[in-house]
Amino acid sequence: MRITEETVQNVARLARLAVGREEAARLAPQLSDIIGYAEQLQQVDLEGVEPTSHPLSRYNALRPDEVRPCLDREAALANAPDSDGEQVRVPAVLEG
Repeated sequence: MRITEETVQNVARLARLAVGREEAARLAPQLSDIIGYAEQLQQVDLEGVEPTSHPLSRYNALRPDEVRPCLDREAALANAPDSDGEQVRVPAVLEG
């Protein structure tokens, strides 16, 4: 499919883009080449090729959950600027 300068101007007008004559003259052959490459891709024989959503095989890279020791409350609150002994206290950010 050949893209003309008039086609570029028309699409630019529909998209409400300001495209000058020089720019349309430069874009027309570039867009024609892009459409040509897309048409070549349509010619590729995909018989027997399984459809994929990603070019690489994907897997879940997360580690399994394991119960592990954690900080006790006192150690967790040791560096808190303010606490009530059980939780960190912060200034109110919401009214009411």
